[in-house]
Amino acid sequence: MSNQTSLWDQALPQPLAARLRPETIDEIVGQQHLLEPGKILRRIIEQDAVSSMIFWGPPGVGKTTLATVIARQTKASFIDFSAVTSGIKEIRAVMQQADHNRAFGEKTIVFVDEIHRFNKAQQDAFLPFVEKGSIILIGATTENPSFEVNGALLSRCKVFVLKALTEEDLCVLLRRALTSPQGFGHQTVDIADDVLRLIAAFANGDARTALSTLEMAVLNGDLKGATIHVTQEIVEQCTSRKSLLYDKSGEEHYNLISALHKSMRNSDPDAAVYWLARMLEAGEDPLYVARRVTRFASEDVGLADPRALEIAVAAYQACHAIGMPECSVHLTQAVVYMSLAPKSNALYVAYETAKQDALRQLSEPVPLHIRNGVTSLMRDIGYGAGYQYAHDTKEKLTDMRCLPDSLLGKEYYLPTDQGVESRYKERLNQIKQWKKERENK
Repeated sequence: MSNQTSLWDQALPQPLAARLRPETIDEIVGQQHLLEPGKILRRIIEQDAVSSMIFWGPPGVGKTTLATVIARQTKASFIDFSAVTSGIKEIRAVMQQADHNRAFGEKTIVFVDEIHRFNKAQQDAFLPFVEKGSIILIGATTENPSFEVNGALLSRCKVFVLKALTEEDLCVLLRRALTSPQGFGHQTVDIADDVLRLIAAFANGDARTALSTLEMAVLNGDLKGATIHVTQEIVEQCTSRKSLLYDKSGEEHYNLISALHKSMRNSDPDAAVYWLARMLEAGEDPLYVARRVTRFASEDVGLADPRALEIAVAAYQACHAIGMPECSVHLTQAVVYMSLAPKSNALYVAYETAKQDALRQLSEPVPLHIRNGVTSLMRDIGYGAGYQYAHDTKEKLTDMRCLPDSLLGKEYYLPTDQGVESRYKERLNQIKQWKKERENK
């Protein structure tokens, strides 16, 4: 567990970001949508009604800080787990201790950083203790928990989305670092507001990066008398490695995947390969990229080129089998293929349109003739009555209606003329014409 420290750890000076870690809700910068007076998360904390939850957001926005503040506010024991180093044995040992504490009325908050890195078995080990209330689980993740957290565990956790800090948020934090006794309050640091904003812009919403950059700049500042002068040139030297904007922990994660997706959509293979390389060489998980490319294959290409999905799935399997760096060429093949493929979002539009009707009419009954009459009672009340089996007809078609009466005539899939989708469009028009002629007879 990561909360164990040694004598050597204690002898080392803490980084600025660790020294300035907030201890109360009011000291937290950003996340006003959750923590302003009256907002849901603040009310939960202040009323001591904390239950298991997951914080989802980019790095450096305060996920760990929030968990420690909650533990302090609710007077609970705090256990910090690392998803990288903790196995099932360690999880169960801590859970049993939490069970013991609960018997004496003591609450235990278990914080799991990078919970998406836990496998299914490790996540399952938490489940019985969450269910019976032995622990309050707080997970932190930069990945979409819908995909990375077990459904059973996710259903028992409230998900809070944390946002990247604004430039103004980061400037507030940087000014606090310059005046706080835990920061540089005991020193005289001369740094202009526009230089602070340069650091805030470089940090790209990440408080940890902002404070680390400030610390580096101050340590490399020009000492004249008792004053440390930090100039724009010094900050530019400290931020010269632009790869800091996107490291293995996922910085700039969302911006770069968006750039890749939009380059493929715009049929620009050169830009797509560039953004792919930016992500992979910075340490992005190739499986994450492969999942997004697979989504793109149906969302933006669809039936204009049905092979796109095959290529994307094959690339995902190759990434899973051999990993980086070898799988970079497979992802390149998939990304270039998607860029050059004809584009159609007809499948995406079809589902999104149908979803709206489905959500508005969740109680709309299934027509009796397409229900499955598996018992005599069902058949007696009309289940399956009037059903037409398409394979019994010469054309393999019937004029049977399958939508609810309230939706008759609705069209969701509207094929384009792009690529081979034009064939599906022609086929669909033929089917609709055949059915229309039957209706008019």
